[in-house]
Amino acid sequence: MKHIGFLSFGHWTPSPNSQTRSAADALTQSIELAVAAEELGADGAYFRVHHFARQLASPFPLLAAVGARTKRIEIGTAVIDMRYENPLYMLEDAGAADLISGGRLQLGISRGSPEQVIDGWRYFGYVPEEGTSDADMARRHAEVFLKLLGGEGFAKPNPRPMFPNPPGLLRLEPHSPGLRERIWWGAATNATAQWAAKLGMNLQSSTLKIDESGKPFHVQQAEQIRLFRAAWAEAGHERTPRVSVSRSIFALMEDRDRAYFGRDGDSEDQIGLLTETERAIFGKSYAAEPDVLVEELRGDEAVAEADTLLLTVPNQLGVDYNAHVIEAILKHVAPALGWR
Repeated sequence: MKHIGFLSFGHWTPSPNSQTRSAADALTQSIELAVAAEELGADGAYFRVHHFARQLASPFPLLAAVGARTKRIEIGTAVIDMRYENPLYMLEDAGAADLISGGRLQLGISRGSPEQVIDGWRYFGYVPEEGTSDADMARRHAEVFLKLLGGEGFAKPNPRPMFPNPPGLLRLEPHSPGLRERIWWGAATNATAQWAAKLGMNLQSSTLKIDESGKPFHVQQAEQIRLFRAAWAEAGHERTPRVSVSRSIFALMEDRDRAYFGRDGDSEDQIGLLTETERAIFGKSYAAEPDVLVEELRGDEAVAEADTLLLTVPNQLGVDYNAHVIEAILKHVAPALGWR
């Protein structure tokens, strides 16, 4: 069995070819797609966060709204860029969204990726400490967030408060028990995957990874997952960690699918520069008739290693079509692979 969810970037553009022409469209359609995915039997609704872009940006209002409209499906992010986050304010937002959903939040965070503007986090008021990088700042924000999730009091109470206080130091509210175990780290390298394991975070690995060996993408990603699990065991955590990978997978069921994605069947891994010094490898897309997809996915080592698969969806094609994309995988591909 494998958890299967969707991952939406929530793109929007006023182009007449887009069914998602405004920020309001992107938000409301994200909620509707989560409802539809739950009805189809999918396990997760995940959203990417990008700032200064015509994409989803502020995750917690959306997560809370999805939580209020659904009953079973996991609700998550993949990922929130921690360079932009105040860990204390984020804790309150995350706790509220998790409680509204009844404890279904699966929160993916990371150091972030190249953004639309130069050093965008500076506009949010965050500057790395002297001698450190923006990645160091993101990990420091994450560590503070994780500590706060433990629910221990840390703030000295006012001796003459407006309202009565419980005894001892005060913590931020609302506190959501169990959320600490549902935090994921989006790792692009083997080292950061191992770092996440030591801190007790689950692992999210997307369709992009720093090229550390020259091997095919899925092989490098599978190696990363095995290193993560080894570091987890070495750290002595009691629970079993979760691991997700993201893939663009399209079952060609009808002419509409072939028109949109028929050419993606020839996709291959791509190499590019993530920054001026980081060589990245991007995983290929899968697009074929269901029986062909089944055989291709059998050979994907990282998909086999992961317990959770996130299907990246072309959200600008509309809710109905994306529900069709998800349903095709759930009904015509997943059972043959033993995922259902």
